[in-house]
Amino acid sequence: MNQNEVRERLISGNKRFQANKNTAHQRLDNKKSLLQGQKPFAAILCCSDSRVPPEYIFDCALGELFVIRVAGNVATPETVASLEYAVSVLNTGVLVVLGHEKCGAVSAALDKVRLSPNLNQLIHHIEIGLEKVNDEKNPVKNNVKYVSQKITKDSEILAEAQNSNQVSILKAYYNLESGHVDFI
Repeated sequence: MNQNEVRERLISGNKRFQANKNTAHQRLDNKKSLLQGQKPFAAILCCSDSRVPPEYIFDCALGELFVIRVAGNVATPETVASLEYAVSVLNTGVLVVLGHEKCGAVSAALDKVRLSPNLNQLIHHIEIGLEKVNDEKNPVKNNVKYVSQKITKDSEILAEAQNSNQVSILKAYYNLESGHVDFI
């Protein structure tokens, strides 16, 4: 599946989700085939918010998405390494950085919340991005744009794959109320 086909598949899956016509639950007969390995058609770096499960909002079955979830969909060494694995080992040709409406981690960064050393570190990643990218009124979209840039800046593997057109990086924003995903 080429990169345009992947994007269209994500869009059509999101349309089914918005219409409450998900079909992925009908495709659970592939569990045994997944014992042989995985070949996800996209990797998604998204927030760990329980309201934003990529498999549901893109109507995908087991084994179709390689999902990395962390609050604020930040680009840490661990999340970047996971994306490198998706590209270099699983041959995934599309990476999606997915932010969402009312992201608590982005709100915490904007409000300068300080709770614990670990949470402070996570919020610091977002604060840096919001300082570096400020071209939209929507800070979540600015965070998505920053993370999309940072993953190739921090990874020779991802930068080379993108430069050679082996991988494309899609930036996306999930609207909680409508269920619609905007590609930005």
